[in-house]
Amino acid sequence: MAIRGRDTAILATLAILLVVSLVAAACLGAYGFTPGRLADLIAQAAHWRRSNDADAIERNVLIGLRLPRVLLGALTGAILGVCGATMQGLFRNPIVEPGLIGTSSGAAFGAALVFVFGVPVFAPGASWGLLALPLVAFAGALGATLVTYRVAATFGRLNVFTLLLAGIAVNAMCAAGSGLLSYFARDPQARNITFWSLGTFTTASWGSISIVAVAAAIGGLGVASEVQALNALMLGEDEAASLGVDVRRLTRRLLVLNTLMVAAATATVGVIAFVGLVVPHALRLLRGSSHVFLIPASALLGAVFMLWVDIASRLVIRPAELPVGVLTAIVGAPVFLLLLLRAQRAGGTGSHG
Repeated sequence: MAIRGRDTAILATLAILLVVSLVAAACLGAYGFTPGRLADLIAQAAHWRRSNDADAIERNVLIGLRLPRVLLGALTGAILGVCGATMQGLFRNPIVEPGLIGTSSGAAFGAALVFVFGVPVFAPGASWGLLALPLVAFAGALGATLVTYRVAATFGRLNVFTLLLAGIAVNAMCAAGSGLLSYFARDPQARNITFWSLGTFTTASWGSISIVAVAAAIGGLGVASEVQALNALMLGEDEAASLGVDVRRLTRRLLVLNTLMVAAATATVGVIAFVGLVVPHALRLLRGSSHVFLIPASALLGAVFMLWVDIASRLVIRPAELPVGVLTAIVGAPVFLLLLLRAQRAGGTGSHG
């Protein structure tokens, strides 16, 4: 199924909005830049024009702090948008997203283990040092997701209410584990765990961007290769199987790919909930549920949404900042409640199998 003309126009519009949002996010903040100044400083940093020593401070702020934060925010938003759309398609329900079924909290618990016990415990070899945090976060996210899924599918049929209840329980266990680690941790460690629990881009670096970008590329390409199978799965598992879809293989593959992306993002920026819920749902209202359109559109709109949330977090109480996870929860929690009530009235939150 190819992308239709109107869908192409929407994707092109979202791509333009993303470029505008990237420029706005790079310019706005406690230390502001004009677009012209932004271009001038980037040209100096790239050695396209001669550097001016008088611009060193501004150049360092832009290249060392602002641009890594902006790019990490865009990548995180794209990941959460794609993961939300994928999980909703996989479970055939629009009220599922990574934060609700334990994936994000499991990754945060894994990250908290590394913060408290240190990298050498999990990665004794020097070559694994930089990857210890995302790898342990991945293990925590995958474990939490699998527990939630297995509980919800205990009797062979996936019940979404059971899925959400299991997600609440797994989230509570992971949050309790992170809280316990924070209680016993020393001050710098406890502060790191607190930042991660609220979601923040203040720790962005070019190194963290490279890890998240690799995870996004692997996961995004893997999910994109399964869009037709996801469309077939919308008809039901039996119908998808009759069309040649190996539902078990598809489920395992997409769960691993989603966990990889969410774990990489969460290990870097912390827990940011509801983006994967709001973004795909808005696109479904706009153009329906075809994943051929929904997956790339969710990546673009997720990036745009996260960039503007980050801009708001920097400007609302400038020069201080609000945690981005707090702002996404303020927006996303009411939307989730409305979706839950709407689905309950429509009788759409029962069993699926």
